[in-house]
Amino acid sequence: MNRNSVIKDPVPGDRAEWRRRSASSAHERLAFLNEASRRIGSTLDLAETGRELMDVTVPRFADTAAIMVQDRLVIDGEFPSRAADGSALVRRVAIGVAEESSDDWTEAFPVGEVMVYPATLPHAQCMATSKTIMYPELDEETARLIGASLDREVVTKLLSGGSFLAVPLRARGRVLGCAVFTRRPGGQAFEEQDVAVAEELAARTAVCVDNARLYTRERRTALTLQSSLLPADLHQPLGMDIATRYLPASDLMGVGGDWFDVIPLPGCRAALVVGDVMGHGTRAAATMGQLRTAARTLASLDLPPDELLFRLSRMSQDLDPTQIATCVYAVYDPVTRSCAIARAGHMPPVLIHDDGATEIIDLPACLPLGIGNEPMEMREMILPAGSVLALYTDGLVESRARDIDEGITALRRLLSIQRGDLEEMCDVTISSQRPGDERDDIALLLARVHELAPDETAFCALPADPRFVGHSRRFVRATLNAWGLGGVVDTTELIVSELVTNALKHGWPPIELRLLRGRGRTLVCEVSDGSPTPPAVRAPTSEDDTGRGLQLIKRLTYRWGTRPTPVGKIVWVELRLP
Repeated sequence: MNRNSVIKDPVPGDRAEWRRRSASSAHERLAFLNEASRRIGSTLDLAETGRELMDVTVPRFADTAAIMVQDRLVIDGEFPSRAADGSALVRRVAIGVAEESSDDWTEAFPVGEVMVYPATLPHAQCMATSKTIMYPELDEETARLIGASLDREVVTKLLSGGSFLAVPLRARGRVLGCAVFTRRPGGQAFEEQDVAVAEELAARTAVCVDNARLYTRERRTALTLQSSLLPADLHQPLGMDIATRYLPASDLMGVGGDWFDVIPLPGCRAALVVGDVMGHGTRAAATMGQLRTAARTLASLDLPPDELLFRLSRMSQDLDPTQIATCVYAVYDPVTRSCAIARAGHMPPVLIHDDGATEIIDLPACLPLGIGNEPMEMREMILPAGSVLALYTDGLVESRARDIDEGITALRRLLSIQRGDLEEMCDVTISSQRPGDERDDIALLLARVHELAPDETAFCALPADPRFVGHSRRFVRATLNAWGLGGVVDTTELIVSELVTNALKHGWPPIELRLLRGRGRTLVCEVSDGSPTPPAVRAPTSEDDTGRGLQLIKRLTYRWGTRPTPVGKIVWVELRLP
C-alpha cells in the first residue's frame, strides 16, 4: 500500500507554466475550502452536517463520498473503548453520489447502516492511526476485503480500480470516525494536494459533528431530567377532571423551570400546584425538581396552603439563591367542593363559571419563594359545579408585545368562549396565547369541578350515644352492599366500629361518619368529632384491656391518619379494594 503519490519535477523550460498552474490550482483550492467552511455546519444535526459535506464535495472533489461515525457516539454521545482486535464499529450517517455514477452505490452503501470494519481495512487503520490513507488506485484484493466486511459482492466491483481516500474525523483530540472519498476508474486519481484538501474538509466536518454530538447529549440529558421531574402519570382526583400542558421556552433545549403537579391528599382531596423557576435550561429544571420534591414532601404533612408555601419559601432559601421562583398551591375537597388557595408571587388563578363568565380569584400575591420571611395569606371558597379552575405561569400571558394585564384579559376572553373537552381547551389556549419565538416557559393546568355521584360518597351523623355504634355498622353494610363492595363489608364494619367507639369515648359532638369511594380502587372511611386531640398509638401489655383498636386498624388498612378541622379532627383510614 502506498500512501504517497509521486509528483514529477517539471523540466526547466516548463517551470514558469508549472508555477502559473500551481498558483491557479492553489487559488481554486482556497476558494473551494472557503465555500466549504460556509456551507458545512449550519445546524447542530449530525445527519444534516453529513449531507452538507456531501453537497460540497460531490461531484466537485470526488465522484462519491461517505461519512462513518463511531456508533456509540450516535447512540449515547460517548466515546467507546478501543476494540482489542483493532476493529471499528461505525454507522454510516451520509453518502453522496455523483449523478453520472451508478445507482448501485446508494444500494451498496445505505445510510444508517451499522458495520464492523476489521483492523486490516483502510477505514479502521485510518481511525486507529488518525492518519489519512490514500490509494491512487485501489487494488482488487483490498476492494474484495471491504466488500467481504459488508457481505456484498457489488462493493468489490464498485471500488476496484478507483481512487480511494480515507480521512479521519478528528476533533478535540478524539477520532470520531472517518470520511471516505472515491473517484471512478479512468478518472483523475487522488494526489498529495488532494490529501491536504480532504484533511481540511474533514477537520471542519469533525468539529461540526462533535458539536452536534455534544448538543445531542446535552439535550438528551436535559429531556431525561425534565421527564423525570414532571409527573408522567398525572393523578386524577375524585370530583375533578384535570388537563395540563407544558411548553418550554426553547424548542431546541426542551426544558425549563415551570412545573405542575396534582398531589393526592387524605380524604380523596387533592393539591393542585403550578410553579415557575425563573430562567431556562438544565439549571432551572434542576431547581424546579428540588422545589417540586419539597412541595410534595410538605404536602404529605397535610398543611394548609399558606403554611405550606411559607415553609417551601424557607426551604428554597437553602437552594440556589440566584434562582427566583413563584408558586400557587390549592387544596380541593370533592365532598364540600371547598378550595383553599395561596400564592407566592405567582399569577392569580382564573375561575371559569359554567355559563362562561370568568373571574380572577382575588389573592394577595405575597413575595416569591425564597424572598423574605413574611407569612403567606390564603383564601377559601366553594367552587361551583361545572366550573373550571385555571392555574398557569406568566409565560402564557406575558411577552414583549404585551404586559401581564393585557395577557390575563386575553386569557379570560379565550377561556370564556370554550365549553368543550379540557384537552381541547388546553390546546386552543396554548396555540392562541403562545407568543412569538422569544417566549418564556409555559405551564397550564385546567381542573373542571363536578358533583360526586351517589355511589361515591355517603354520610351518617351519629349522636353521642354508645348505642349508635351498631347503627354505624348497619350503615356501612347497607352502603357497601349498594355499591357492590360486599367483599370488604366485614373488614370495614370492624374498622368503623373501632373509630366510632374512640370518637364517642375520647371526643365530643358533632360526630359524623363519611364513606368515600375514591378513584383507583380505594375506599376511605372518615370519622370526625369535636376534639382536636389526635389518637395516640400505644403498645398495650398482656394485662391491658384497652389500647388495641389502633393496632388492629394498622393491620387491616392500607394507611391511616388524622387531620385537624376548624371544629375538631378527622380520623381517616384507606382500604385497597380487591
